[in-house]
Amino acid sequence: MPDYQAPLADMRLALDAVGELPALLATGRFGEVDEGLVDAVLEEAARFAGERLGPLNRTGDLQGARLENGRVFMPDGFEAAYHAFVEGGWGALPFDTDHGGQGLPLVVGIAVQEMTCAAALAFSLGPLLTQGAVEAIARHGTEEQKRVYLPKLVSGEWSGTMNLTEPHAGSDVGALRTRAERQADGTYRIKGTKIFITYGEHDMADNIVHLVLARLPDAPPGTRGISLFIVPKFLPNPDGTPGPRNDVRCVGVEHKLGIHGSPTCVMAYGEEDGAVGFLLGQENRGMAAMFTMMNNARLAVGNQGVGIAERAYQQAVEYAHERRQGRALGAVGPADGGMSPIIAHPDVRRMLMTMRALTEASRAICYATAAAIDWSRVAADEAGRAAAQARVELLTPIAKAWSTDAGCEVASLGVQIHGGMGFIEETGAAQHMRDARILPIYEGTNGIQAIDLVARKLPLEGGGAMRRLIGEMQETAQALGASGDTALQALGQALGSGIKAMADTSLWLGGKLIAAPNDALAGATPYLRLAGLVVGGWLLGREGLAVVAPGAAADDAGRAKLDTVRFYATNLMPQAAGFAAAATSGVDTLGAEPAEALAS
Repeated sequence: MPDYQAPLADMRLALDAVGELPALLATGRFGEVDEGLVDAVLEEAARFAGERLGPLNRTGDLQGARLENGRVFMPDGFEAAYHAFVEGGWGALPFDTDHGGQGLPLVVGIAVQEMTCAAALAFSLGPLLTQGAVEAIARHGTEEQKRVYLPKLVSGEWSGTMNLTEPHAGSDVGALRTRAERQADGTYRIKGTKIFITYGEHDMADNIVHLVLARLPDAPPGTRGISLFIVPKFLPNPDGTPGPRNDVRCVGVEHKLGIHGSPTCVMAYGEEDGAVGFLLGQENRGMAAMFTMMNNARLAVGNQGVGIAERAYQQAVEYAHERRQGRALGAVGPADGGMSPIIAHPDVRRMLMTMRALTEASRAICYATAAAIDWSRVAADEAGRAAAQARVELLTPIAKAWSTDAGCEVASLGVQIHGGMGFIEETGAAQHMRDARILPIYEGTNGIQAIDLVARKLPLEGGGAMRRLIGEMQETAQALGASGDTALQALGQALGSGIKAMADTSLWLGGKLIAAPNDALAGATPYLRLAGLVVGGWLLGREGLAVVAPGAAADDAGRAKLDTVRFYATNLMPQAAGFAAAATSGVDTLGAEPAEALAS
């Protein structure tokens, strides 16, 4: 049996109930794609992830990527698996058929991506960033750039990267120093150093297309003076094949806490004559183009949180069935000397249910975000597309931050369930925790996501985008209360309280943004946690309503979903009041003494 098996029943329920797959397919905007084809894709993706990618997880952790004489070599099996990934077209699923994509809804691509992340997180990072490069070039590239780069990137024959961070400029991108110099032929020469570049160099793809932020000599200061450039490892020939080597080199591979199989590179641009770069979008408008890629990556990283949580949960459940320790109250019989499997102990059950509830709620949030992106592209009218885009803006920081925090918490609980053996590397539980820890840092730290939610997304449409979301959640809470199912009724009541706390807190923060902005920023992280908790409960409620809908099959997966709903209502939703209190406590509660006093 593979180490990882995709939870197809739960994924399919999420696709229908919160990913709105039937309605998306009914628009006719996805050609001949139907639910039967989607099922076939998911089943084959599950097989590929479990059998081909799953074994790479441990190999990648033990061997890691290594740098030798300027070349990065991947762990055993990665290159062959990547070629199989490309041949299977797995990275091309959600992209336009005009560029070699398969034209499926993005939400289906996100479901397949979840499987890849769960099977081998370090492997998944390469295709993930390539998909972001596709989005950026498709949105901002010239027709010639699209012709040259998109077919190869969509197929995965070439991979893509995102180059923002420099040794002195992390989240403060406006401080970057990499420079670009105009050339007479319309190209640019790029010179500078970038750090923390995921898959900046490797031996799996024929070419690596770097998207690099740099500053022109006459650019204004800060983020207003940043441009984005396509800097390929090999300059493409006229026929699209890789040509001469560009002046870009990997000069270091970081030794990290986790994701050892993913090469995190130090990249040197222009150590000789300067790396040849091609402007993507407009001069000094690079951040707008880069955010296309970054927003794609933010949802994808949230989805990585779902994947690592699912993998950790599956391992913890299996261990809890096998490990015998103590005797549960009320246990009958002398099995194994009177010891019970630890899953019989209430506190272990509590931890497992927490793991499952957080995983399923974060999955629902990511799928709902992907569905909103789909609707922003295929809704029948401009008003519908605009409303969907506002929902994307609102949900993206929640999907990224709440889901990655959940991934860390679930992985940590997995170690706890293993007990002392969880702290031993051979069990694999520790690897999940180490691998998950980077996710709240990637693509804008979770604190930045919280600030974005409060300072930029909460005021959208004068607060109208949030009011629409709250209104939809209230309708679901009422439907849950009228459902006749006790689990759903419990969630309806708890959700109603959580929605009120979220609505009241949203109003308080909106006022503080104008009158006392530091009070709003001080409450940003607890507010995001409140929003994630409530939105996750809302979406689980929608899944629960689908389970009890007339004509729905009463199967094991449905009963398990109702168990999850009941647990979420009684054990997790009560946290909403605490998050609301923290979010509205103000900046003074963070400490009034001078910053130096925190050192004592």
